[in-house]
Amino acid sequence: MNELKLTLRDSKSMRWAMLVILSFTMFAGYMFTEVISPLKPILERVYGWNSADFGMVTSAYGWFNVFFVMLIIVGVLLDRFGIRFSTITSVFIMIIGGIIKWAAFQGLLPVDEVIFGLNSQVFYAAFGYAMFGVGVEYAGITVSKSVVKWFKGKELALAMGMQVAIARLGSFAPLAFGAKTANTLSVPTYILIAVVFLIIGLIGFVYYNVKDKQLDLQIKLNLTSPEEKFRLRDMLLIISNRGFWYIALLCVLFYSAVFPFYKYGPDLMVNKFGVSENWAGLLPSLVPFGTMILTPFFGSIYDKKGKGASIMILGAVLLIIVHVVFFLPFITSVVVAFFNVLILGVAFSLVPSAMWPSVPKIIPDKQLGSAYALIFWIQNFGLWGIPLAVGLVLDATNPGVAAAKAAGQDITYNYTTTWTIFVALTILALIVSLLLKAEDKKKGYGLELPNIKQ
Repeated sequence: MNELKLTLRDSKSMRWAMLVILSFTMFAGYMFTEVISPLKPILERVYGWNSADFGMVTSAYGWFNVFFVMLIIVGVLLDRFGIRFSTITSVFIMIIGGIIKWAAFQGLLPVDEVIFGLNSQVFYAAFGYAMFGVGVEYAGITVSKSVVKWFKGKELALAMGMQVAIARLGSFAPLAFGAKTANTLSVPTYILIAVVFLIIGLIGFVYYNVKDKQLDLQIKLNLTSPEEKFRLRDMLLIISNRGFWYIALLCVLFYSAVFPFYKYGPDLMVNKFGVSENWAGLLPSLVPFGTMILTPFFGSIYDKKGKGASIMILGAVLLIIVHVVFFLPFITSVVVAFFNVLILGVAFSLVPSAMWPSVPKIIPDKQLGSAYALIFWIQNFGLWGIPLAVGLVLDATNPGVAAAKAAGQDITYNYTTTWTIFVALTILALIVSLLLKAEDKKKGYGLELPNIKQ
């Protein structure tokens, strides 16, 4: 792209304003993603759910994304029809899914039925969450491509870090205050609040599209030759790239060791560390809260100094330490849990701050939407499979505990065997990050070089 005249993206205030708008919608999406994460004890007590039910609903996020390859489809739509079409479409899907999930708890859908072997409330909550999962991942892919569009050759890693930081504030809010809010108001009212934020995000996307169209007109005037359009055969070029696969595998392993922690971390705090139900999500909420500060910081380092592959390796090492500490059965101190969560926040800042800005160094611009879509699709195998596996293993290794809790008995889950899943994921993540660094050295992608062009 040869820009001969100044465009909107050359205005620092304008490109950062666009980033804030994009980030707010992802803030709303992350808020709804974690809306029931701190509610596992409440759902067991009020609705009679067990760990398998909770695991089924939280894993439903990846149903359509994985089994109907929706993320591949939306990635192609993004590259074929553009950012403006994708912003509006994605947020509408989020809102529809969110309303269905709210309706399941509000009692507006049939209850006391069995659908595909599931209690009808569990099924409808899962179905709504599955539809929402398509929308929020679609939005995430679109926002990633949008940030590259506005910041490539400039403060790209810092911008991506800031986008992640604002979005993760959405994870922090329900984790920290969700259980207390749900107990004070009600579960349906609490979920409805999150749906309202999605609607506000839609309004923000509409305004963004006005400015995005202006930018496209300016870029078109500056082009001396036409841009190449994405073709379906470009997908073959993406999947034949070994560097792409290392990034994708690192993504699924790393996020599978972190996002399911949001779902089960609050319950772990109640059962292993003795934290009260109302504030069980407070310690896990420190993870996204910490990343709000650290992800932009590490992204700025990558922009100016480079060392992207090394940053990802360090993050994987820290993640191993964190999950080994949570796994060890004799560690039950809340103080230790507090510091361990802080380390998790550092790890969760390091890897994404370097991983997402590294993709444009490996994949050409015209294939970028589809590349992000493929990565998100692969990631969703973990976001679907790991929460479900954790719930099933937790029930299998703690027979009768869910029923006893529903009956009001003071009994706890033993998470020791279950947590070996997370330990294994982190070790594999370290191996893949080392392979990625070796591939970068071989192919010269520039992952260890700064992003800002002098």
